[in-house]
Amino acid sequence: MAEHDGEREVERRGPDLLTLLAGLATLLVSAYVLTDGALWVPTVDPRWLLAGGALVVGLFLLIASMRGSRRKR
Repeated sequence: MAEHDGEREVERRGPDLLTLLAGLATLLVSAYVLTDGALWVPTVDPRWLLAGGALVVGLFLLIASMRGSRRKR
């Protein structure tokens, strides 16, 4: 989706995924430090990681299929 700003065309972009993940990681680290490491962190089962990864990939594929194709100029 493009908007016109006077003479030039301004392209709108979505949120930056890398910046979002870095911000979330920063929040988690700061919460850990503020509680002096007293946060309960469960052990991670690899099967849950695999299932979560499959869920995320499936959601991305679903969202991508619903957005439709974009025209290149």
